[in-house]
Amino acid sequence: MPDYEFDDYNLDYNYTYENDSTPHEGHSFHHEPMCFKEIMCVLLLVVSVLIFLLGFCGNALVIWISGFKMKKTVNTTWYLSLAISDFIFCAFLPFSITNMVMEEWVFGLFLCKFTSTVMFLNMFSSIFLLVIISIDRCISVMAPVWAQNRRTVKKASAVVLLAWTLAIGLSFPSVIFRDVSSHLGRTICFNNYTLNQHSHKIVALSRFLAGFVVPFLIIIICYSVIILKLRTNRMARSSKPFRVMTALVAAFFICWLPYHVFVLLELNPHSLNHNILITGLKVGTSLAATNSFLNPVLYVFMGKDFKRKFKSSVFSKMANAMGEDERTNTTNTSRYLSRSSSVDCRASTHI
Repeated sequence: MPDYEFDDYNLDYNYTYENDSTPHEGHSFHHEPMCFKEIMCVLLLVVSVLIFLLGFCGNALVIWISGFKMKKTVNTTWYLSLAISDFIFCAFLPFSITNMVMEEWVFGLFLCKFTSTVMFLNMFSSIFLLVIISIDRCISVMAPVWAQNRRTVKKASAVVLLAWTLAIGLSFPSVIFRDVSSHLGRTICFNNYTLNQHSHKIVALSRFLAGFVVPFLIIIICYSVIILKLRTNRMARSSKPFRVMTALVAAFFICWLPYHVFVLLELNPHSLNHNILITGLKVGTSLAATNSFLNPVLYVFMGKDFKRKFKSSVFSKMANAMGEDERTNTTNTSRYLSRSSSVDCRASTHI
């Protein structure tokens, strides 16, 4: 039998069965789901359901508010796209939850490929949007006049479209390698890397570099520049926009790092205990999914005056949390321009 690698819960990782054997002819196997008899499986199931409920509802609110209740700005364009990415991911979680309970994939080959593709589309689009927001912040601080005159919703939408196109391209390996097969009496959705001996390593490393390492290096550089510039000019009274963005980046880092670590460890499965590796992969994937409902929560709870906002409606809190980002940028830019004009009369203060 080829060295197929199977996974239990339609999460995009692999592991090889210790007893890699196929059913002999004339023998039949009846699979009995054991999830509710295992503490780990029950915990992951509860977490997945909570992620689905909170993420689906929370991101739907963000989409409704930023898309229909707020003035269209560059910042709301960023956050709307981020919410759409998380919303789509959460909308497909019921397939994985069902598979987790049944311990069998019953949705066919197309959805096997598509649900995995959506997972990585969410990962890549989220980190690319965080990179875009960081670069946008950096430009707004370094060149406020240029940014105020050039930052438009139309250009922001074009950048978002480019980010999504790149994310779709990087998510395409799931379309190629995800497969469905019957094994020991059950149908499973798994990664079939037997096409090429280096396929698994290439996919894992490319996802780690393009979806984690390189984006975070760019974000760190942008934030370093922003901090140095703001300390030099002392022009930022409100740190809220940067706290919100920092929280979003930190949440992505914490949620996705364990997943990438165990996926890389999986490239050499004999270097780690089999049970530890499997547990780490399952927990890492669930933690990665957690990021999809954290973003809308951060929009609300990272507000400057939480007690005051808590008394207002949910819609007002979320709209204010995202809208203040744009107002603060405008205020900081105006303050910077006013200071610049007192030193150099050639600096344009008309925006």
